[in-house]
Amino acid sequence: MKVVLTGGNRGIGLALTQKFLKEGHEVTVLCRQSSPELSETQATVIEGVDVTNEASLQSAVDRVKECDLLISNAGVLIGDSYESFRFEDLQKQIEVNTFGPLKLVRAFDALLKKGAKVGVITSRMGSISDNTSGGQYGYRLSKAGANAVTKSLAEDFKDRGVTVLVLHPGYVKTEMTGGRGLIDTNESAEGLFKILMEKGLDQTGTFWHTNGEELPW
Repeated sequence: MKVVLTGGNRGIGLALTQKFLKEGHEVTVLCRQSSPELSETQATVIEGVDVTNEASLQSAVDRVKECDLLISNAGVLIGDSYESFRFEDLQKQIEVNTFGPLKLVRAFDALLKKGAKVGVITSRMGSISDNTSGGQYGYRLSKAGANAVTKSLAEDFKDRGVTVLVLHPGYVKTEMTGGRGLIDTNESAEGLFKILMEKGLDQTGTFWHTNGEELPW
């Protein structure tokens, strides 16, 4: 399988890259800048890619010939509360977390043939019914938007035979979470890998936790 993913230079994206390579798949990582850890892998790395910039995405597409699985993983979190949020921070998160996956899929559209899959790494914080604590306005808003985008993509791609899945990686110990979390990146990647490999058109447009639980919208 030929896998293309964004944000594979660290955290969950790096762990996913390592997992797919370990299982014998070819991986191309799109990122703004590589890392020593990513450089040590056998992945093909395309630097200078910003998911908010359509020109940089198109430049990456021109270097990728095939894509069986497209994973949108790049994201940003700017913590906030009702008293502290800034609209410019909300906008930045929407640009990356909501528009980013859509721009990525639009750019790679021609490579997504029948049988291909798209996985969007989002968050259960984008679930409306699961929100019982408030706060995190920018992140929740941008991830709810990503969930809506992904569900629409699933409906639009269904007749093309392309599966689209919405994925929550769990509360993972990464730089984004300040090292806080319940699981490490390898455990998250193991669960995400299983879902991406096992789910098909019958599950397109559904929302999954890395532990295998289907999540509410």
